[in-house]
Amino acid sequence: MKGLVEKVNAKLNAQGGFLKAVSVLVGGTAFAQGLAVLALPLLTRLYNPTEFSIFAVYTSILGILTVASCLRFEIAIPIPTDDKEAVALTVLALISNFFISILVGLIIWWFHADIIGLLNKPDFEQLIWLIPIGVFFSGIYTALQYWGTRKKSFTLIAKTRVVQSASGVSTQLIMGTMGYSAIGLVLGQIIKISAGIRKLGINFWNETGILLRGLDTKYLCLVFKKNDQFPKYSTLDSLANSAGVQLPIIIIASLALGPEAGYLMIAMQVMAIPLQLIGGAVSQVYFAHAPAAVQEKNITQYTINILESLFKYGFGCLIFIGIVSPILAKYIFGHEWEKVGLIISWMIPWFGFQLISSPISMIMYIIGRQKQMLLLTFMGFILRIGILYGQFYLDSTYLLEAYAVSGGVFYGVCYIVFSNAAGLGVKDHILLVKKVGFLLLFVALLGVLVNIFLRMVGL
Repeated sequence: MKGLVEKVNAKLNAQGGFLKAVSVLVGGTAFAQGLAVLALPLLTRLYNPTEFSIFAVYTSILGILTVASCLRFEIAIPIPTDDKEAVALTVLALISNFFISILVGLIIWWFHADIIGLLNKPDFEQLIWLIPIGVFFSGIYTALQYWGTRKKSFTLIAKTRVVQSASGVSTQLIMGTMGYSAIGLVLGQIIKISAGIRKLGINFWNETGILLRGLDTKYLCLVFKKNDQFPKYSTLDSLANSAGVQLPIIIIASLALGPEAGYLMIAMQVMAIPLQLIGGAVSQVYFAHAPAAVQEKNITQYTINILESLFKYGFGCLIFIGIVSPILAKYIFGHEWEKVGLIISWMIPWFGFQLISSPISMIMYIIGRQKQMLLLTFMGFILRIGILYGQFYLDSTYLLEAYAVSGGVFYGVCYIVFSNAAGLGVKDHILLVKKVGFLLLFVALLGVLVNIFLRMVGL
C-alpha cells in the first residue's frame, strides 16, 4: 500500500506538479457543483416554481451575454509566450467587459418596457436591472481566472470556486428563509459569480504590478490589432452556441405564463449530474487518444469501446433515474415540484443521446469537419426553436415535453453523424446493442420494480 501511495504521489508531482494541480482544480469544481446540487431540495422548499422560472430567465440572459462581455480576449490570455502581451490581453478583456456591461445597462434603459413585454414576465421588471451587474462581475472573474490558468494557479482557482458555491448557496438559503422571492435567488447568483474576484485580483496585481504600470494606449492598440480575430469571430461563435442552449429557456418562460421554466431549470440541473461526471471525463479521455487512433487507423474500434462504456455506465444510470423520478421528485424537491419528475422522464432520450454523442463529437474537429459541425449546430438551433413555436400554436400545455423531444431528436442526429464520422456502420451499432442491450433492459426492469415498490409503500 505504501508503495502504491508513493507511485501515485510521484505521478501527481510529475511535470512540476502540474497533474496534481489539475486534480485539485477538478476536485474543487466537483465539490462546488456537489454543494449546489445538495442545496436544491432546500431551495425548492424556500422558493416556489414561479420564482425559479423568473430566476431561469435571469440566468439564461446572463449566460448569453457573459460569453461575449470580454469580447473573447480572455481565451487568448494563456496563449502568448510574453507575459506583457498576456497582461495587455487581460486589461483589454476587463475594459471590454466594462463597456459591454454599460452598453447592456443602456439597452435595458432605452428598451425596458419592450424587453419586459417580449419576455412576458411583469415580475422581472425590477430584476432586469441586475443583469448588467451580473455581466460585469462575471466578466471580471472570467478574465482573472484565465490569468490564473496561464500561471497554473489551479489551487487558487479551485478555492475560489468552492467559495463561490458556498457564498451563493448560503445567500439564497438565508434570503429564502427570510421570505424573499426571486430576488433572493438572483442576488445569490450575483454573489456567487462575484466571490473569488478579490483573491484573483490581488494575485493578478502581485504578479503583474510592474508590467501593468508599463502599459500604454499604443501598446494596447497593438495587442488589440494582433488578436482582433477573437472579437471578430470567436465572439459571434460563442454567442450562437450559448443562445442555442439558453434562448429556448427564455422562450418557454415567455410563452408559458406558469412556472414551466422553473421546472425545466431544476430538471436540467438534475440530468446534468451524470452528464458532467461521466460524459465530461470520457470526453477528455477520447480527445486525448482519438488523434493517435486516427493516425493508426483504429479509430472505429476505439470509438466502439468508448460507446460501450458510455452505454453501460451512463445510459443505464439515466434510464433508472427517468423511471423512478416521477415518484421521488415530489419528495426530494417538494410536492409542488412533482412535474419535475415527469419532465426528467421526457428528457431521457435527450440526455441519453447527448451523453453518448458529446464525447465522440471531438472526432469532427480531429478530422477537420468544422463546417459540418457548425451547420449541424445551426440546424439543431432552428429545429428546437421551430418545434417550440409549433407546439405553442398547437397546444401550449406541452411546451416542456416538446422541448425535451426536440433535444432527443437533435442529439440522436448528432450521434448518427459523429459515429459515422468515426467509421461506424449499421453492423457496429447492432453489435453494440447486442453487447449492452441486456444490461440496459435489466436496469430498466430494476427501475420499474423500484417504481412499483415505491407505489406499494404509498409513496
